[in-house]
Amino acid sequence: MSEATVERVPPLAMETAAALAEGRWGTPAAILGPHQGTAGRYLRAYVPGAEAVFVRQEGRDDVRLRPAEPDGLFVGDLAAGSYCLAIRWPGGEQVGEDPYAFGPLLGELDLHLIGEGRHLELARALGANACTAEGVAGVRFAVWAPNARRVSVVGSFNSWDGRRHPMNRRGDGGVWELFIPRLGSGELYKYEIIDRDGHLLPQKADPLARAAELPPGTASIVPRPASHVWGDEAWMTTRANRQAPDAPMSIYELHPGSWVRGPNSDMLDWRNLADRLVPYVKAMGFTHVELMPVAEHPFTGSWGYQPLGLFAPTRRFGEPEDFALFVEACHREEIGVIVDWVPAHFPSDAHGLARFDGTALYEHEDPREGFHKDWNTLIYNFGRREVSNFLIASALHWLEHFHVDGLRVDAVASMLYRDYSRQPGEWVPNHLGGRENLEAVAFLRELNTLVAQRQPGAVMIAEESTAWPGVTRPTSEGGLGFAYKWNMGWMHDTLHYLQRDPLYRRHHHDEMTFGLVYAFSEQFVLPLSHDEVVHGKGSLLEKMPGDLWQKFAGLRAYFAFMWTHPGKKLLFMGGEIAQRREWNHDGEIDWDLLEDPLHRGMQALVGDLNRLYAAWPALHASDAVPEGFRWLIQDDRENSVYAYLREVPGEKPVVTVVNLTPVTRWNYRIGVPAAGRWREVLNSDAGVYGGSDVGNGGGVQARAEAHGGEPAFIEVVLPPLGALVFVLDDGA
Repeated sequence: MSEATVERVPPLAMETAAALAEGRWGTPAAILGPHQGTAGRYLRAYVPGAEAVFVRQEGRDDVRLRPAEPDGLFVGDLAAGSYCLAIRWPGGEQVGEDPYAFGPLLGELDLHLIGEGRHLELARALGANACTAEGVAGVRFAVWAPNARRVSVVGSFNSWDGRRHPMNRRGDGGVWELFIPRLGSGELYKYEIIDRDGHLLPQKADPLARAAELPPGTASIVPRPASHVWGDEAWMTTRANRQAPDAPMSIYELHPGSWVRGPNSDMLDWRNLADRLVPYVKAMGFTHVELMPVAEHPFTGSWGYQPLGLFAPTRRFGEPEDFALFVEACHREEIGVIVDWVPAHFPSDAHGLARFDGTALYEHEDPREGFHKDWNTLIYNFGRREVSNFLIASALHWLEHFHVDGLRVDAVASMLYRDYSRQPGEWVPNHLGGRENLEAVAFLRELNTLVAQRQPGAVMIAEESTAWPGVTRPTSEGGLGFAYKWNMGWMHDTLHYLQRDPLYRRHHHDEMTFGLVYAFSEQFVLPLSHDEVVHGKGSLLEKMPGDLWQKFAGLRAYFAFMWTHPGKKLLFMGGEIAQRREWNHDGEIDWDLLEDPLHRGMQALVGDLNRLYAAWPALHASDAVPEGFRWLIQDDRENSVYAYLREVPGEKPVVTVVNLTPVTRWNYRIGVPAAGRWREVLNSDAGVYGGSDVGNGGGVQARAEAHGGEPAFIEVVLPPLGALVFVLDDGA
């Protein structure tokens, strides 16, 4: 080996050398790597802890670099052409290309779009992306940290030493970039950041990571290149019609980790979950599954509602590829996949987004705007274009990269109001002096506009619990642009009513009818979600009053009321078998309950309701239009009876009658729109469902005599705590 001379290598200024040694130097490309001086080409390599460094070039002897100031810096002359560094460590030798021999890889258009907040494929530009530079395979890292003095990539490949791979700042937009050769998928990494005041921050996970370490680990993982070849064209081309306001949508909400467990009470991965869940959902007649958040999150007990990896499916259930396979398995059986998505807030874990570059970058500086008192989380600064871009790119990533069919946007109400869950003096008015979060409104409108443009047929669903106008109105008409809104008012009113002793229900009759006052003001989903069976609320079954038989009968009648009421349907897992205890995310559904005929009967009823809802257009095609609903009996308070008509032009009308007292009603007269035979197509009190089998022998004959404003009437037997569904049987 020959030894390089160093006389022609300019020495670093004392301040520069000190900054490099202390990890405060923010422009490594200016001093490290190959450079052309007046006397020739030379090289600087900074590898703290190395015993020796050699330059290796094809056709030449290895050249040993000379140590220089500061400690860990090696310098020497460099011949023309490409080269590798052979680094001798105390434990062995490492050979690889010099990261600082490569020029910038992130294009100027990418930087421009990031700065403008308009880069809709952000995970392609930022984060860890495997690529090839000048014929060398490696990983390009890029991160947005505009207020940092220095950003480094750290990982097991450099002993988590932030001095080894400082990143290069690109332009004025605050993006830092570095290509590290010979790295591949599976490498753990984080970012080490020095803030603008020179303080070392806790190591940060990558906001754009597409894979992450299983908690309690907090590192990001260099992802595998996308390899899934999609075969769901038939589904994707028809899903718009399957998710339209006139289509039957019956959604099975579930927590993937606690639907069912493995033999050792282990959570199933996506592949095993698909094998067991998809046939079950199909057999039950649900059209969609809705997954509680599957983005990576540090605390399992948050159920995913405090995510930090908005581009990464949680590792709890396998690799990103496994999630893609799960989605495709659902599509193969014509089941849509909706994912809960959380853009309202994020946890304050030190390795996450909180004060990411030492400043309130993703959140607000003022806690009156940036801190959620309810959840001890931080609120995104929707008015910052880069943050809005980050969130919109996340939404599109799930829809485009994983073929997800819709996003249920969590906690929309908390986004819309600056005074949400705050007392006077604890919030900051908008620039007009009002309580509306105008920046969040603009963000939601832009989000829904872009989703509609880029992913036509996908649905955006708002969990919004207030009377904010136009949630599902198009953005072109001044609305927020969602496809559907959870009808929280309907859920609260009806459950409040049903929890009462039937003896007193007559005094609260309007709680079951009030939902129809506003049922068509938005396009609604009727949700009986996980929120109603946690935190001491008990199960749906236990909310019902009375003895065990009455509890089951009351829940069966409620389900029949829900499935025949205008609006799409959503039921949380376990509800379909009348789970007796409230949901526990550390366990699984109590499937052994199905050994009991009452629980099997409830499951059979829900399956039949799904099939009934899909079979008769009157029950779904008019979900969003007032012309499709008419009360037949609205005010029979004394008997707690309700009856209503669902109809659409050209289809058979459907009549539902619900008796919410434990008393059989004989010869109960109801006006109907036509004479003829009305076939009883569902009786929630049927013996097969665990009921007392009080009914009408399969149907009744309507007399052509006016009654209750209708041209004909039927006389029926109403079972106790039961619901009946009739369809006009005209022989067609």
